[in-house]
Amino acid sequence: STMRKRKTTDSPHSSTDLSEGKEKFKLKQEVGLISGVSLIAGTMIGSGIFMSPEWVLHHMGSPASSLIIWAACGLLAVFGALSYAELGTIIKESGGEYIYILRIFGSFPAFLFAYTSVILVRPAGLAAVCLSFAEYAVAPFYPGCSSPQVVIKCAAAACILLLTIINCLNVRLATSIMNIFTAAKLLALLVIVVGGLVLLAKGQTQSFQNAFQNTTAGIGAVGVAFYQGLWSYDGWNNLNYVTEELRKPEVTLPRAVMIAIPLVTCLYLLVNVSYLAAMTPSELLSSGAVAVTWGDKVLGSWAWLISLSVALSTFGSSNGTFFSGGRVCYIAAREGHMPGILSMAHVRCLTPSPALLFTSAVSLIMIISGSFTTIVYFFSFIAWLFYGMTISGLLYLKIKKPELPRSYKVPIIIPIIVLMAAVYLVLAPIIDQPRIEILFIVLFIFSGIILYFPLVHFKCHPRFLQRVTLHLQLFLEVAPTTRDAN
Repeated sequence: STMRKRKTTDSPHSSTDLSEGKEKFKLKQEVGLISGVSLIAGTMIGSGIFMSPEWVLHHMGSPASSLIIWAACGLLAVFGALSYAELGTIIKESGGEYIYILRIFGSFPAFLFAYTSVILVRPAGLAAVCLSFAEYAVAPFYPGCSSPQVVIKCAAAACILLLTIINCLNVRLATSIMNIFTAAKLLALLVIVVGGLVLLAKGQTQSFQNAFQNTTAGIGAVGVAFYQGLWSYDGWNNLNYVTEELRKPEVTLPRAVMIAIPLVTCLYLLVNVSYLAAMTPSELLSSGAVAVTWGDKVLGSWAWLISLSVALSTFGSSNGTFFSGGRVCYIAAREGHMPGILSMAHVRCLTPSPALLFTSAVSLIMIISGSFTTIVYFFSFIAWLFYGMTISGLLYLKIKKPELPRSYKVPIIIPIIVLMAAVYLVLAPIIDQPRIEILFIVLFIFSGIILYFPLVHFKCHPRFLQRVTLHLQLFLEVAPTTRDAN
């Protein structure tokens, strides 16, 4: 169905119904409060807390200032998620930023977001997390030396394929795995926290003496430090991607946010304190994998537990990223901004399998090249560009359309703070240290114009595409879905 039809037709019998009067075919509401908290916390706690602390310290220069960055990142994630929770109770549709930009600003900016997110941002983020998983998973097989790149990339590809199978089979299976892995990674972080508290009790506080010494004050360095810290908090907005699959979204969404993000923030701060208790700042900076170095120093012969925990953590996080990322592709296709086949769901499993398969295929291509720090830098730049646009949409609704029904309201100062932070995070690294790659990213975003006008605006669809869609529909056993009218 076209974008225009979707906007003007809010009846349950829209053009995507299987037939007039029949029961609607849609994704199930399988995600409750515990699964919601697990989706947020489980996606946030991935590879970041095990890899980013050294980079935050590197850019900030001192232990105390790096801890302030971690706390500020957590506060920003809470403010952003609370703002998104209000948007989620006004626009009760899945799709996160995409659906909010579409409903508030219109078709063109929403298409640019979907195009960038589906082809670049989500697959790159998933590839980065899976590469982190692979690095820790294969490390025990190569003691005393670095693992071959081909083995790491094969393990990352195997991880993506396994996640594809799980998420295509059953939503409940995917959320159950999320719950189990979230519990496992929380346990691993608690081990690090308790170990750190024991070290502090024994008097290992040398890292916290003159803690502000060598602090960096440059706006660009602070911005890049925020990028590294916020990478560890990425996932705070994931529940908004699956709003239609939430039970009682108006209650579950704000509650899950207020449980998950403060919990993760406290854990992150305590884990960083633990790292600094076990290592001097110079040791932390020279560590290739902070958590593993911590394990070697504190756990001794049990250090392998940390490598196992990090592998489990990153696998759980990539599952959450995959679960929500596939939904953006699915919703964009349902609104006419992606090929129609991607808007369909499996007739028995009721999962958006074509969208998941497409996300998986692009992520596998991404694995072939790209380093962790480069992916984080560009992922964060694009993400905060669109977060800023989404938050400005919420401010527009609060000021211009206060009469819209909403079960939850956030004080207006909170989205204003988030918008100011987003503007800073987008502009500070460009002003302080311009990089040619940022220009390439902006050019890539606007290259979507070439596709938008012929395919979406003028609807020039080659006839052979309809035949391809029909054959794929039969092969994949999928059918069009409907959405609830809100």
